[in-house]
Amino acid sequence: MRRLSLFILYFAIISFVQTARAQDHGEVGAFVDYFRLHETGTNFVGLGGRAAINVSPYVQLEAEMAYDFNRAFTEGFADTTGTITLQNSNIRVLHGLFGPKIQTKGPVRIFLTVKGGFTNFRFDPRAASFSTFTSSVDNLRTNNVSGALYPGGGAEAFLGPFGLRADVGDEIIFSNGAHHNWKVTFGPQIRF
Repeated sequence: MRRLSLFILYFAIISFVQTARAQDHGEVGAFVDYFRLHETGTNFVGLGGRAAINVSPYVQLEAEMAYDFNRAFTEGFADTTGTITLQNSNIRVLHGLFGPKIQTKGPVRIFLTVKGGFTNFRFDPRAASFSTFTSSVDNLRTNNVSGALYPGGGAEAFLGPFGLRADVGDEIIFSNGAHHNWKVTFGPQIRF
C-alpha cells in the first residue's frame, strides 16, 4: 500500500511539474497611468500595478490599482459682493479595478477587457508620497468613492518572460449619472 501511495505521489508531482513548465500562470506589471477627468477637463498622471492569473490560455482574471498624483488647478468663486476668490484644488485619484481579460496567444497579444471597481477622489494639499498613498487606501470608506466600469483593449508584446503593454479605455464613473473618462496605461510586464 505504501509503494502504491508513493507511486501516485511521484506521478502527480511529475505531471504537475511538466504542466507548470509548459504554460504561463499569470503576469505582474507596473504602469504609468494617464487619466482625463472629463468633468473638469483635467489630465492626471500616476503610477499603478497589476496582477493577472490565467484561467485559460485565452482568459485571465486581472486586478489593478493606480494612484494619480496631486493635480492642482485654480477654481474661481464669486460671492454676492462681486469678490472673486481663487483657490487651488489639490485633487488625487485612486483607481481600483478587477475583471477578465480576453486575449490572443503568442509573443504579441491583442486583448479586450471589462473591469469593475472604484474610483476615489481625494482633496489633499500634502505633497505626494508613499504615506499620502497609504492614507488614501486607509480612508476609502470615509471619502468620495464611486463605482467604476472600465471597458478597454490593447496589446502586449513579450520577449521571453519580459514584455511591454499598452491599453486604452473608458473609465466610466457612476456618481449622479455615468461620466466617461479616457484612461491610457503603458508599462512593463513579467510573465510567470
